[in-house]
Amino acid sequence: MSACTLCPRRCDVSRPARTDTPVVGSVCGMGSDAVVARAALHFWEEPCLSGKNGSGTVFFSGCPLRCVFCQNRKISAERFGKALSPAELRAVFDNLIAQGAHNLNLVTPTHFVPAILEALGDGVPVPVVYNTGGYETVETLRLLDGHVDVYLPDMKYRDGEMAARYSKAPDYPEIAAEAIKEMFRQVGPVQFDEHGMLKKGVIIRHLILPGGLANTKAVIDWVADTFPKGAVLFSLMSQYTPVSLPDGYPEINRRLTTRECTRAEEYLQMRGIEAGFVQERSSAKEDYIPPFDLTGL
Repeated sequence: MSACTLCPRRCDVSRPARTDTPVVGSVCGMGSDAVVARAALHFWEEPCLSGKNGSGTVFFSGCPLRCVFCQNRKISAERFGKALSPAELRAVFDNLIAQGAHNLNLVTPTHFVPAILEALGDGVPVPVVYNTGGYETVETLRLLDGHVDVYLPDMKYRDGEMAARYSKAPDYPEIAAEAIKEMFRQVGPVQFDEHGMLKKGVIIRHLILPGGLANTKAVIDWVADTFPKGAVLFSLMSQYTPVSLPDGYPEINRRLTTRECTRAEEYLQMRGIEAGFVQERSSAKEDYIPPFDLTGL
């Protein structure tokens, strides 16, 4: 791949198919062949995705963001994983479907979109979930139109200073807002099957950060003011865990307080967002970080 502009970083560098060293000048540092760290049934997603059988999650390595609080640092920054050709990636998809996965859940896939589209080919018999940090270009998302059934983006920040400090992306609020609106344009209001499983639509996730209640309220305001009531699902997450947090961020080097979680939930109710999920504060533990050990590859 030459002159890559798949993500908002627009690094404009050549990404060879496979490489054992980080690609110079690239934020994700990855080649163009998909690199995967784990592919397995996952039961910790929202209930309408996990269901009874589990969501068929494929964890891709590398990431266009640089979140200092990332729990998946082993794969996002350290690039651990196995390079797969599109045919090999399709075999991974088919294996998950054969295990009974309710959907294919592609986690942090942005920088591998061409390889993923080739692997999907003419489609798969279950919904395709695009699980992303929200930092997407509209141009890349349009390549996915008709291939993705469920978009699962984060809306991490409406505060540009926070986005710059914690994710090295001061333009995140504007970029993510336009991206999520494009996702909604493609798939429309949420649709469920007869078993209550999500077959089409958008779930917007937001992780509450310590001391970040004003940012959380701004995210909730944006969702409430942007989409018709009930058209998208909102997932308020309280699983923040300061794992391997680098020095220099003392203000977020703690878990959330009960008061922070309660006030965020109250504001969500006050703004009338009822369609979605609220994560329990007890989810803030390392047990929820899956082992990245090449399972399923």
